[in-house]
Amino acid sequence: MKTTKFILLSSTYLGPVEYFVWLIQHNKAYIDKEEHYIKQTYRNRCLIYGANGMQSLSLPVIKVNGNHTKVKDIKISNSVQWQKTHWRSIVSAYNHSPFFLYYRDELEPFYTKTFKYLLDYNQKLLEMLFYLLDINIKIIYTEKFIEKDNYRFIDLRNRFSPKKENPDIVFPAYTQVFEVNHGFIPNLSIIDLLFNEGPNTVEYLKRMDINPD
Repeated sequence: MKTTKFILLSSTYLGPVEYFVWLIQHNKAYIDKEEHYIKQTYRNRCLIYGANGMQSLSLPVIKVNGNHTKVKDIKISNSVQWQKTHWRSIVSAYNHSPFFLYYRDELEPFYTKTFKYLLDYNQKLLEMLFYLLDINIKIIYTEKFIEKDNYRFIDLRNRFSPKKENPDIVFPAYTQVFEVNHGFIPNLSIIDLLFNEGPNTVEYLKRMDINPD
């Protein structure tokens, strides 16, 4: 359903399917880089489907100003080999998916090149996902913090959580590599849908029903 309001999102690391449902059904979105960073959210983690079921990949960060650090100032902690660990987990989870080999060459460099800031990393990764999905969505990064009651926006900054499911949206099942062992797991990282559905990903996102209120 289209709306005249703009959607306001947080930055995410390989965000969940629902995040991309909202993006694909709007031609413009705002991402808040001035908000205070919130830990244990999709801002620095994603959920994939491994051999043992749902698996969380968490990107280590440095909060330069403690709990009052803005998202734009969050640094990536490169003192640990998180990139190697994440990529190994992704390969293990999706090496046998139908479209992993088709997309891996574009995504693998994000696990070898060093980035200083989380926002920059997420931004470049999001741009690559848009390229792989062949979609054109205008992303605007806010220059100031947007208050929750701003009438111009549908505030989705805290709508998506890796710790709880959203009961307002139903995700049609698609084939997943390990579903024979653990069943269908909805709303994982967009790469789960991409590696399993390939070019059908966009159509899947477009036919989802979302509530703009």
